[in-house]
Amino acid sequence: MTSLKPYLIRSIYDWIIDNQLTPHLLVDAENTDAILPQDYIEDGKIILNLRPEAIQGLTLDNEEIQFNARFSGTAMQIFVPTVAVLAIYAKENGKGMMFDPEEYDNEAPPPATKKPEKPHLRVIK
Repeated sequence: MTSLKPYLIRSIYDWIIDNQLTPHLLVDAENTDAILPQDYIEDGKIILNLRPEAIQGLTLDNEEIQFNARFSGTAMQIFVPTVAVLAIYAKENGKGMMFDPEEYDNEAPPPATKKPEKPHLRVIK
């Protein structure tokens, strides 16, 4: 079964945008797969502004979140594995959702797609 977390992130992001608020993402910056601006990490976490005017090329996939942004004038591609997302919320009122990091650590990865076998046909006379 696929994780519920990426679906919740996408729906809350849409809700925040629909209400003309500023979506912020709290990320576990200690995740080794994350690509983040190191100068902005505090206490192993980073808050990313996902306002459409502040970023480009946002992709909210089931496995990762990616976008391009500028930090102190320097362009950077950001990569956040979904498991590293700790919260998504609106900056203005704090409404959104926090995620328990341990709840999603133990989720089984999606089952590998099994390669279909060739049919075993014989000619019968």
